[in-house]
Amino acid sequence: MALAVVQHLRHAVVTGKLKPGDRIVERQLSAELNVSRTPIREGLKLLELDGLVSISRNRGAEVTAFTSEEALRLFDVISALEGLAARRLAESVSAETLEQLESLHSQMAFHYNRSQIDPYFGINSKIHDLIVAACGNPELAETHSRLMLRARRGRYMAIMSPDRWRQSVEEHDALMAALRARDPDAAALVWTAHLRNTGETLARALDDDASHAARFPSTP
Repeated sequence: MALAVVQHLRHAVVTGKLKPGDRIVERQLSAELNVSRTPIREGLKLLELDGLVSISRNRGAEVTAFTSEEALRLFDVISALEGLAARRLAESVSAETLEQLESLHSQMAFHYNRSQIDPYFGINSKIHDLIVAACGNPELAETHSRLMLRARRGRYMAIMSPDRWRQSVEEHDALMAALRARDPDAAALVWTAHLRNTGETLARALDDDASHAARFPSTP
C-alpha cells in the first residue's frame, strides 16, 4: 500500500498536480486512495528520502521547493552523466539496443506530432533511462537513478515550453543520427547540450513562477 501511495504522489509532483509548497493532508489522501493513514505516512517518509516531500511537526508534509539555482546545479551534473552515457553507448551500441531506441523514438515523435504531452513524456523518459542502462557503467546508472528522483519533475516542466519541446525533439533526432553513425563525440556533444538546455529552460520557468508569486501573492 505504501508503494501505491508513493507512485500516486510522485506522479502528482512530477506532472505539477502538486506544486512546491503544497501541503499533503493525510486525511484527504487517505479518503482519496481508500487506504488507512499508516501506508500514507510510510509513503510520505519514502518521498522525504527522495527529496520530493518535507515533513515537519508544525506543517506536516508538503512538496519541497525547487529553485532555479538547484535546477542548474542538478542538470549540470545530469548533463555530464548522460553525455558520458551517450558517448559510451555510441562506442558499442548493439543492433538490438539501437532497434529499441528506434522504436521508442518513433513512438515519441508520434505523440509529439499530436501534442500528447503525458504519453510523450513517458516514452521520452524511457529513452533517457535506456541510454543510461545500456551504456555499460552500473555506477553511472546508480548515481543517475538517485538524481532523477528529484530531476524528473523538472524535465516535465521544461517541455511545457513549446519552443523547448520542439528543440528537445530536434536534439533527440540528432542523437539518433549519432548513434546510427556510431559517433561517440557527436553523441556526447548533443546529449550534454540537451540536458543543459533542459536545466536552463527549467531555471527560467522557476524564476518566472517565483516572480509571478511575488507580484500576485495568494490570499489566505
